[in-house]
Amino acid sequence: PEANMERNPPPGLLVPLPEPRRAGGMPLAEALEARHSQRRFPGLPISLADLSQILWAAQGVVADGRRRTAPSAGQTYPLEAFVVAGDVTGLPPGIYRYQPCGHALAAVSQGDARVDLFGATMAQAEAADAPATIVLAAVYDRTTGRYGTRGVTYTLLEAGHAGQNLYLQATALGLGTVAIGAFREEVVRAVLELPPDQHPLYLFPVGRTPPSSP
Repeated sequence: PEANMERNPPPGLLVPLPEPRRAGGMPLAEALEARHSQRRFPGLPISLADLSQILWAAQGVVADGRRRTAPSAGQTYPLEAFVVAGDVTGLPPGIYRYQPCGHALAAVSQGDARVDLFGATMAQAEAADAPATIVLAAVYDRTTGRYGTRGVTYTLLEAGHAGQNLYLQATALGLGTVAIGAFREEVVRAVLELPPDQHPLYLFPVGRTPPSSP
């Protein structure tokens, strides 16, 4: 598997992720205390294991196999998570879609698209500087099909649940992130090659924290 990760995967190929850790780590109270938005990244890579853990925290399947880490109205799970990877150890630059069932990444396209994402965010530097950005997109029909127009609200609430999980997990790993909601939706859609029924909601650049000043 490691050798396969070193080559650019063709679109659709599945890249297995390291198994997430389901116990231990920073206590929740400490993560809540330390959590903050980080907009500066020192140009260092993150590991595939850390990316795996963050994706699992945001949208992963828990051990019983029936639920995910974030609550969802009627278990309709309208969110899709994408990774715009530029400097992740063991993962070629490209765009990937996270598959919670199976805990893997499906390759969407090859190449470093961080500059394109930067252009979509009205020049927010963290979108270009972070080694990876996680994008949460919504498929509203999954939830509105059951709850009508109220399902839009439920979907947006779910994105907030997933985003907080992502923040806290990044903090517990000694990483940082920031939630970006200001972006040109049509550009993000084009970068991610989203189908018409998927709508980007949130961008989360993820990376290491800058070194402390002496």
